Amino acid sequence: MSHSLEPLEAFAITAPGLSRIAARELAQVGLVVDDVEPAGVTFKGGLHEVYAANLRLRTVSRVIVRLGRFQARTFAELERHSSKLPWSKFIAPGRKFEVRVTSRKSRLYHSDAVAERIARAIGEGTGGVAAEDAASEEHEGEAGQLVIVRLDRDECTVNMDSSGALLHMRGYRRATAKAPMRETIAAAMLLACEWRADEPLFDPFCGSGTIPIEGAMIARRIPPGLDRVFAFQQWPWVEAGLWSRMRREAEAEILESAVAPIVGSDRDEGAVRAATENATRARVEHDVEFVASAVSEAGLDAAPGWVITNPPYGVRVGTSRELRNLYARFGMVMRERFVGWKLAFLSADHALEAQLHIELETLFRTTNGGIPVRCMTSKPSNEGSRA
Repeated sequence: MSHSLEPLEAFAITAPGLSRIAARELAQVGLVVDDVEPAGVTFKGGLHEVYAANLRLRTVSRVIVRLGRFQARTFAELERHSSKLPWSKFIAPGRKFEVRVTSRKSRLYHSDAVAERIARAIGEGTGGVAAEDAASEEHEGEAGQLVIVRLDRDECTVNMDSSGALLHMRGYRRATAKAPMRETIAAAMLLACEWRADEPLFDPFCGSGTIPIEGAMIARRIPPGLDRVFAFQQWPWVEAGLWSRMRREAEAEILESAVAPIVGSDRDEGAVRAATENATRARVEHDVEFVASAVSEAGLDAAPGWVITNPPYGVRVGTSRELRNLYARFGMVMRERFVGWKLAFLSADHALEAQLHIELETLFRTTNGGIPVRCMTSKPSNEGSRA
């Protein structure tokens, strides 16, 4: 059995297809990547590294810390090993907690029964109180400390969530348009494209403004977790002075303004109002311009940069014929008005992509709102041929 906490073994959970992008991001913020898996990235360190991951990572959904790993073929084994874990480092007396269990190809397959044993061990070890109702995904962490237990071929892994609510919830997006995209996916698009802060950025289907706002936050070096409250802040062994110092240092790195134009447009005036409000909450209202206009009117008086966007793909918004026409217009606008610009967009439909008449390649695959999507990109070429 292993449950040493020095150093901590942490895991940055990502949406499908984003783990390699996240691994590059971990390295860029100074964290040492241990392993890259389909579900996320393993890294080691102490509390400083766990705090930094939550504060700075833009493409990660949650950061968990491994508390222990052991064989558990019987409930007796599960109870014996779980009673020895250092629960009191993470759960204070009287603190609520939620145990979430998944089991795969294990003798202990009844997840509720496993959760009951783990909860009993936590209660006896800390005086913590099991939450009566599990929180919804959008409010995870509000039920208390989340304990994630995974049984795989009789090996039990126990993890503590350090994040609380999912990390895509930056706190700025209270107003949303139709079919909003997650902030983590918007950031992944920007990072995967290797968009630079000195390049103009334009989103002609901006909706609630997620892509331009995430771009402005990158350009200004505003950490995505700066204004959030995290689960680790309730841990008994939290180093409050360290966390306060890290936040102050991060704030000192923020630039006064973005250096290149960042513009979002949408034909829905309500979406533009929502995007403007969201930008204000994100503290980038002076760095992003939002305008109400159809894609056929799109244009930007700036040096070539990136058009990065999340157009409707017909699963939730729009009809098939309307969308074919919309993509055809979008392709024409790219070829005629954005010569030399690079394009990246989320797509769920090969047929709609074909309407652009632009040569494309796949950057990554993921899901957005449960819909399988690809991030497609083009490269600049000569006038009149492709964007």
